[in-house]
Amino acid sequence: MTRKPVRIAVLHFAHETVTFLKNDTTLEDFTYPGSPAKGEALLAHDPKSYMGGFVKVAREYDEVELVGIESPLWPRTGTGSGWITAEAYETFLGRMVAGLKAEGPFDGVYLSLHGAMGVRGVARPEADIARRVREVVGLGAFIVGTFDPHGNEDAAFLEQADMAFTVKYFPHYDAHLQGQRAARMLVRAIRGDYRPSTVTVKVPIISPTVLQWTGASPWMDLVQRALVWEAREPDVYVNVFFGFPFADVPDVGMTIQTMTNGNPALARKVADDMTDWAWRRREALLNSTKVYKIAEGVKLAKEAVARDAVPVVLADHSDRSGYATWILKEVIAQDLSDVLIATVADAGVIDTLAAQGVKVDDAFDHEVGGRADESAGEPVRVTGTIVGVTEAHGMLWVSVGFGRGNVLLISRYLTQVMEPSELNGLGFELARFKVIAIKSRVHFRRGFDDSGFAKTILLVEPEQPFLGTVRLDGLPYTNVDLTQFYPYGSPRFP
Repeated sequence: MTRKPVRIAVLHFAHETVTFLKNDTTLEDFTYPGSPAKGEALLAHDPKSYMGGFVKVAREYDEVELVGIESPLWPRTGTGSGWITAEAYETFLGRMVAGLKAEGPFDGVYLSLHGAMGVRGVARPEADIARRVREVVGLGAFIVGTFDPHGNEDAAFLEQADMAFTVKYFPHYDAHLQGQRAARMLVRAIRGDYRPSTVTVKVPIISPTVLQWTGASPWMDLVQRALVWEAREPDVYVNVFFGFPFADVPDVGMTIQTMTNGNPALARKVADDMTDWAWRRREALLNSTKVYKIAEGVKLAKEAVARDAVPVVLADHSDRSGYATWILKEVIAQDLSDVLIATVADAGVIDTLAAQGVKVDDAFDHEVGGRADESAGEPVRVTGTIVGVTEAHGMLWVSVGFGRGNVLLISRYLTQVMEPSELNGLGFELARFKVIAIKSRVHFRRGFDDSGFAKTILLVEPEQPFLGTVRLDGLPYTNVDLTQFYPYGSPRFP
C-alpha cells in the first residue's frame, strides 16, 4: 500500500548563552561561511549530532520529504558569548518563518534547539520559536524539538510543540540517538500511531555544570532511572534537563519531562517517581565532584608529575570567555614544565600576529589574555618563540614555546578541547607533554578520561566566584531568586 507523502520542515537555532558575559551574541556572530544554511547544507551540517540522527532515520521512510529551512548555525563564538541581541534573534527567526510560509504546507516540523538560549527581551526563546512556527504550520502539524540537557526549560515549549527529546549523558554521547528518536516519533505522530501525552515538573535544584558529569553517581543513577522507565514501559520517554545556571532566565534549574502514548496517568506516575528521586538525592547531586583552587591544582599537578602519574589534565571549568589567564599565571609562578596550555583566547594578539605575517621561529613577546571581564584576570606577558602557525576551522591558531618545555596555544575564541586528537590535528606531539591545561567542564572526559588517556585529572577554578564558579551565589542574578532553589534556600517540594 502506498502511503501518503509526508513533508517535514527542518530548522536549527541553538546557543548556550552565558548571560553574565559582556560580549553580546550578534547578527555577525551567526553569519559566516556556511551559516546560515538551508536545504541539503542544513541537513548535512552536523552528521554526528541531533541533525544527523534525525535526517538518517527520517530518510529511511521513502515517503518522507525533508525541507531544510534557512537557519543560523551555532555562532562562531561557541558558548563564549552573552545575550543574543534582539536584532539577531528577530532577523533569523523572521527568515525562518518566511521560509516556512514559502515552502509549506508541512505535516511536521523538526526544531534542532539547545534549550539555554538567552535573548534580550524574550523570556523563553525556544517556546517563542515553537509558537511562531505553530502560527505558520497550524494545529494540524506536529512539532518536535531536540535539546541539550543543559537547557533551561519549563512547560512553555510543550504548550506550543508536541514532543521533545533531550540528551541524557554529559558528555553528550547520545545526541545522534535523540535525533533518531525525534524523527521516528514525529513520523509516528503524523501517521496517527502516537498521541503524545506529556508532563513537565520543575525541581527546585540548581547546580553548576561541572558537577553534572554522568560518568559517576549520583548523576549516573539519575540517568539510569530514566533509562529503566523507558525500558520497562513501551512508548515512554523521559527527559532530564539538568539546567544551565549561567543564564539569568526565569526557567533556570532542573526539569523532568515525561511522555507517553496517550496515557496521562502513566506520564504523571513516571514524572513523580523521577522528581521524587532527584529531590531525595539533592545533597549528593551537589557534592559529586571535587574542584580545586587553581594554585592548589597546579601544585597537585607538579606532585603527579614527580610520581610519573602523567599525563595530567588541568581542566579549568570556570572560564566562560576563553580569555582567562589564571592557569597560565600559576604555571609560570610555580615553574611547572612540559605543559601544553590549550587555549587562551585573545583576538587582539591573533590579529596583530596575522598582520605581521607571523611564522614559525619568530620571537614572541606579548601580553596575552585577560581583559574580557573580571573573571578573565589580568593579561600575562609571555616571552618565547613561535613554534606553530595553523589555519584551521576558519581561523588562525598560534603556538608559543616558553619556559621549560611549555607551549601556549592562542585562539581567537573560547575553545573546549574534548579529544586529544583535536590537539594532534593542530600539529602537537602530545607524548612530549606531561601536563595539558584546557578550558572545559565535563566534555573533555570523552577523550581524556573515558579513553584512559589521562592518568591524573584535576578540575580547577580561581579563588573568586567568577562566571563559571561552583558558588552560584557569587553571580549577579536579577531574574533568578536563588532562595527558591536548593542549596541556597529551603524550597518545599513537592
